[in-house]
Amino acid sequence: GRGRGGRFVMTQTGFYFDSAGCTGCKACQVACKDKNGLEVGVKWRRIVEVQGGGWSTSNGVPVNDSYAYHVSVACMHCENPICVEVCPTKAMAKGADGIVAIDPGRCIGCRYCEWACPYGAPQFDKVAGTMTKCDLCRDHLALSKAPACVSACQMRVLDYGEIDDLTRKYGEGADVYPLPDPDLTLPAVVVSPHPA
Repeated sequence: GRGRGGRFVMTQTGFYFDSAGCTGCKACQVACKDKNGLEVGVKWRRIVEVQGGGWSTSNGVPVNDSYAYHVSVACMHCENPICVEVCPTKAMAKGADGIVAIDPGRCIGCRYCEWACPYGAPQFDKVAGTMTKCDLCRDHLALSKAPACVSACQMRVLDYGEIDDLTRKYGEGADVYPLPDPDLTLPAVVVSPHPA
């Protein structure tokens, strides 16, 4: 069928993340780096910490309304991926499974995809001179195994699957600070926001 972005996809695979339950332990980030042998500085999945609030006074009494929460960010395998649109060699492509992947044989390392992606998903491999990014652990999916980040999550706040199934199971939503406006790329992610 056609995705909301107008591209032909058989399915749309994506992620689910529950921000309220994430402790920021970074096990997902470490598992991704370990499984993919990523060099220092390259993070296909990363944890972003959001903090705010402070002290105020209510009836002369100091009140603390501080908050902190975490958001686990990786490639969102968007339905309308800007990275695919800007790639001059068509090395970046969206597959029938909805997964956005890079063909390293076609990539010239121009970094246009890196600059265009609002999630910072494509990252440059200095040694190879090409871009790299999360492919939702396609090799694991082929064996009916979960992506490394999902398996490593101690709090079980990460999940994966067909986006329609994830939406039915967890609800709909990807409009969570500090993520960009989901209307930009239609990310294949469902996020349960933190109460803060």
